[in-house]
Parts: sequence; C-alpha cells; structure tokens
Amino acid sequence: MVHTKKTTNGSLAIDQNGADILSIERRFHTDTKDSVNEMAKLIDGKQIAADIRVELRDQIKEWMEQGGNRAPHLTAILIGEDPASNTYVSNKMKAAADVGITSKTERYGADITEEQLLKRIEELNNDDSVDGILVQLPVPGHINERKVCNSVSCDKDVDGFNERNIGRLCLDMNTLIPCTPLGVQELIKRTEIETFGKNAVVVGRSKNVGMPIAMLLHADGRNDTCAMDATVTMCHRFTPPEELARFCRTADIIVTATGVPGLIKADMVKEGAAIIDVGITRVTDPVTGKNKLVGDVDFEEVRKVAGHITPVPGGVGPMTVAMLMKNTFIAAKNLARKKAEKEK
Repeated sequence: MVHTKKTTNGSLAIDQNGADILSIERRFHTDTKDSVNEMAKLIDGKQIAADIRVELRDQIKEWMEQGGNRAPHLTAILIGEDPASNTYVSNKMKAAADVGITSKTERYGADITEEQLLKRIEELNNDDSVDGILVQLPVPGHINERKVCNSVSCDKDVDGFNERNIGRLCLDMNTLIPCTPLGVQELIKRTEIETFGKNAVVVGRSKNVGMPIAMLLHADGRNDTCAMDATVTMCHRFTPPEELARFCRTADIIVTATGVPGLIKADMVKEGAAIIDVGITRVTDPVTGKNKLVGDVDFEEVRKVAGHITPVPGGVGPMTVAMLMKNTFIAAKNLARKKAEKEK
C-alpha cells in the first residue's frame, strides 16, 4: 500500500523548511490524470484476480511440499435452484480447482429446515478434513440468515460473516475478512491508489459489504487488518441526494455498493478521484434488447472525470472469488497450526 510518511508517533512528517499542513496536503494530494480530456485508468479486476490466483497456486503448492500438508478443502452449501446462486458457486469451485484447493458442493432443496441445515453445518465444523465452509446466500425465507452465518465456525468462516469475525474486524484485529471488502482493499493496494489521509466516501451500508469496506478504509494501517488510514464518510438510502452529491464531490476515493444503476454521475465526481464500483444489476439494453450487467456508476461519463475506475463486470466481482480462495488458504494454514500445537 502507498502511504504518506509518518513520524514515530504517527503524525505527518514536517519537512525541514517548516512547511505547514496545507502545503503538505498539496504535496501528497496527487491526481492520477494529466488533463481533463484523459480517460480514467481502468482497474482491471479480472487481471488482478488472475495474478492473485497464480500467486496462491504457487503458495499452496509450496505449503504442501514443505510441510507435508494436504490441499486446503472448501465445502459449499447451496440451497434451492436459484440460477444466479448456482452460477456463483460453480465459479467459486472452478477457481478452487485452479489454485489447488479441493472442493465439494452440497445441494439441498429449498424445503430443508433450519434445524437440518444447522446440524449439517455443525458436522462440517467438526470435520477435520474441511477447512472452509461457504453457505451461499441468500437462503430461503424460513431460515434465519444471521443464525446460519453465526453457526459456521469462526476458524472455517471463509465468507467472514460470523458476528465474532465481524467484531474482530471492527476492532482491527486479525480475522477472516468478508471477501468483497477484502477484494476492494486489494484492488486499491495493487493499483497503488493513495489512501493515507485521503477523503473516502462509501455509498451503501450493508453489513456484508459497505460497513466492512468503511472499516478497512478508515482503520489504522499499522494494525492487523493492514487498513488504509482514510477519512471516511458513509452514505446510504436516507442520505438526501444533494448531500450525497456534496459528499462525493469531496472524495478522493468513492466506493459504491447499492445496486442502483447510474447512481453516481460525472458531476458528483472530483477530477482524478478513484471510483470502485461494487454494484451489479442486470438491466435490459434499450438498443439491443438484451440483458447486460451494470454498476452503480454512470461509467462512460464518469471515466472522463475520474483518475481510476473499475468496470462492471470485470472489476470487483473476480476479486471477490479470488479473496474467497485466499481466505480458504488462510483458514487451512491456521487450522493446521492449531492442530500441530495440540499435538505437541
């Protein structure tokens, strides 16, 4: 991650010429565009995710060869016949095979009871051959989603949705971080977008995406989550439109995750800002009549103003899957270490 230099006590370094805070801000406030007419740099999440998968493949192979460990294993639970959920789980299993993680998908009908599901999760929690457990959301309405997420062992919670893991994230402690927020953080790091002391706006306050992203953006980079030291404003559906626009115009970084197509317009974006679009909605193209995926951002217009921008699709989506693989490997290593410590 790119960070402005800090002193040992965490304050901004003042140069020997006695520069004041305003001049320091000007020095480190770097726009990513050379002119108004230059298009934003595209953040290729698909390529970055592919790079991460190559790294993971090598790391898993080395871990297995050096320590005599078995391949990490991920078990996914898929309930019902929702086509989108089926596609998501299929993509995750393909990614697992690509990096050297073994996997299994357990399919259940939409009529499975909550008690049956919780019992199966408990069995997987106690199965030493399973490192990661993924319950594909959403679950049928008769099942309590929070109860299901909390039933997954914190050690195997590769989605990062157990309330104890979320609590550790909020306290900036070592934990399994939700995959989409972790993917956003990784995109920002690998694109070398400056975050220290910058203004960031998160649009959307969902507990699995918006809130964890805000935590990672604002928390102290010296602690376990390796967070980003930005000054964060959080907006949501009750933020008045004129206030949303005002907040966004102050932002060096905008992360939007609302599922509202075209919410972020070009006149809401400061020149040179970094735009991370987590939103994804299927709409009908008025020209072709075909379905297509779009984000929260008016992409074609905003890219004329922004410094960096993620596309939809091909931005955050592939990173979410890559981070699931990373979390599964982390969980496998942690469980192997705990087992070795018990056997001493």
